Amino acid sequence: MEEALKILLPRIVRPGINLKYIQFGDKGNLLRELPNRLRGYRQWLPETAKIIVLIDRDDDDCRMLKQQLEGFAQQAGFTTKSAPHQNGNFQVINRIAIEELEAWFFGDWRAVQTAYPKMPNLSGKAPYRRPDSITGGTWEALERELQKRGYFSSGLRKRELARTVAKHMQPSRNTSPSFTCFQNALTRL
Repeated sequence: MEEALKILLPRIVRPGINLKYIQFGDKGNLLRELPNRLRGYRQWLPETAKIIVLIDRDDDDCRMLKQQLEGFAQQAGFTTKSAPHQNGNFQVINRIAIEELEAWFFGDWRAVQTAYPKMPNLSGKAPYRRPDSITGGTWEALERELQKRGYFSSGLRKRELARTVAKHMQPSRNTSPSFTCFQNALTRL
């Protein structure tokens, strides 16, 4: 996710915003470490700074996961975009990639085709028409389609895929609802 975000975020946020990426390694670590990390940030973070938490939904209940993230922020003393201060100010944006980051790649299939020219147009095919609703694992579906065309025969290298596809992504054409939600939250910073 970090590899893709380093390429995509500068295209989404307005110029002049400084970005810092913090990797937690995996979802379990993020959920364990985030409450303490947020409490630590609360001690020194300027009021003008924003924290963006992005996590894959995987098989979790989206509403429960979002509620958990919102609770972490509120317990640390932050206001969130979903529950801002009465004047509209907030410091934390919690967003969820549904089901996984790879759904965002299905959402901009032209970027996948540009990165991997042997890929046919799959965006109109029934299993892939709605990127956030791909069943059976989004990254697994993408891996299968890429392998059918001779890419990643020894297994999907997610970092390489993220860098390669993200270079060609156009945020304005992405059809993934979770990507659009993420993008909309950031364009208003």
